[in-house]
Amino acid sequence: MEVWSRSRVLFAGSDEEALCLFLSRLLVVHCSSSSQLLLPLHFLENSFSRLPGLALLLIDNISAFYWLDRCEGGASFAKQEDKLSKCSELLGRLLRDYRITVLATCHALRRSHRGTSSDSHRPYLCRPWQRLVTHRLLCRRQEAPNNGSAAAGSSEEQGRRQVFTVHCTSRGTRAPRSSSFYVTDGGVEFT
Repeated sequence: MEVWSRSRVLFAGSDEEALCLFLSRLLVVHCSSSSQLLLPLHFLENSFSRLPGLALLLIDNISAFYWLDRCEGGASFAKQEDKLSKCSELLGRLLRDYRITVLATCHALRRSHRGTSSDSHRPYLCRPWQRLVTHRLLCRRQEAPNNGSAAAGSSEEQGRRQVFTVHCTSRGTRAPRSSSFYVTDGGVEFT
């Protein structure tokens, strides 16, 4: 029935129906601590077992509580990383048992100005989390150089345009791949 309702909506051509279907499958949880993140992860384990069509988990800023956890852990390094380690173990079990995709964001806190920009990010989250990460996308934003070759009337826009660079590294490969692009009214343009 789930497959039927999806195909019915997709072929009906109703954007509103499609949006309602997609939003009915969306669960948004706001957490104020790593401890609060553990509860929805336990709940998701039950959801993934009941609804095998679920396949994607998005976590906005897995490092949001890093400094709070460090402070609460006191002098003990193990206690500082305990909560994120438990979250990582649960996520690892979800990845293994339900073969889902997890996309998580994280701030790049530690930067070194030596070396290339793709080498300047060093992981700082706990080892159990680092073991889960198979692909890392490091995104940077910079002002595009004003090369003076822009057409008349668009030179101001050309000078303000921001270029985004994405460096991709994957576990098992040493050479990172990079792409640069900028966003215009017409969409994404790769440089």
